[in-house]
Amino acid sequence: MKKIGLFLFLLLLAFISIFVGVKDISFTQLFQWDSEQQLVLLATRVPRTVSLMIAGSTISISGLIMQHLTQNKFVSPSTAGTMDSARLGILVVMVFFPTAPLLFRSVIAFLFALVGTLIFLSLTRLLPAKNQVMVPLIGVMFGNIIGSIATFFAYQFQLVQNMSSWLQGNFSTVMKGSYELLYLTLPLLILVYLFAYRFTIAGMGEDMATNVGLNYQRTQLLGLSIVALSSAVVLIMVGSIPFLGVIVPNLVAMYYGDHMKNTLSVTAIGGSIFLLICDILARVVIAPYEIPVSVVVGILGSVIFIALLLRRRTA
Repeated sequence: MKKIGLFLFLLLLAFISIFVGVKDISFTQLFQWDSEQQLVLLATRVPRTVSLMIAGSTISISGLIMQHLTQNKFVSPSTAGTMDSARLGILVVMVFFPTAPLLFRSVIAFLFALVGTLIFLSLTRLLPAKNQVMVPLIGVMFGNIIGSIATFFAYQFQLVQNMSSWLQGNFSTVMKGSYELLYLTLPLLILVYLFAYRFTIAGMGEDMATNVGLNYQRTQLLGLSIVALSSAVVLIMVGSIPFLGVIVPNLVAMYYGDHMKNTLSVTAIGGSIFLLICDILARVVIAPYEIPVSVVVGILGSVIFIALLLRRRTA
């Protein structure tokens, strides 16, 4: 599908997302909405749809960056310990700074996410070879260790329920005035586009990057910092969304290639489309109730992830 077709499909899904929910808002009665319908539209539906689009594109591009920097198609913030490290940072804030503002929580989560990702990269360098399956497996194990530490201290301080409910991927609580921190990721996406060519070269390996005059270590640190900050912001605002950063870049690469600057926009649009579809399903499966979008993404994403693993193994 061409880029313009994907973009139009994204607009269609965004339109559907705005008019799907418990409160009935009919498009055919556009100029006859009462004050309650207008409030629902402007205070919840539009912010929710915008946050879905931003979060989907941010998570997908973060996964794309990590896959280039690690030269592994199955690495993403959710399979490299990045999200789990950010979760540990948020727990530290909840224990020691319970009244801290969101921006302060984001900074602490960013620092923990960056340190955790750097530790993960150090672990991958100990492997004898760049095994496509072993690297994300180590990342998942490392993330589980960090998650276990966070859960242990959460039990100690009686914060398990608060942390679990707050960090579960769910857009039902997104409202006007409570999601705007997500806009912080937009400058980061622009920065990714400006450095996309360098990230592509870095994805060819340290030796190749050094031979063409690229500072590999600095480029890698920049990419990981963008991923860590983006992941921390998304985690704080809407919770954890699994598999999205793995499957969308892989599906895009299958049809559009691996040049990052050429696939960046498609990856962003693809991530938004996938997350919008999952969120719409989460709202209609057991309507008028809804399930967390992370559950739908986890089910669909795990199936696609297994299919990608099997395809890679038989290729």
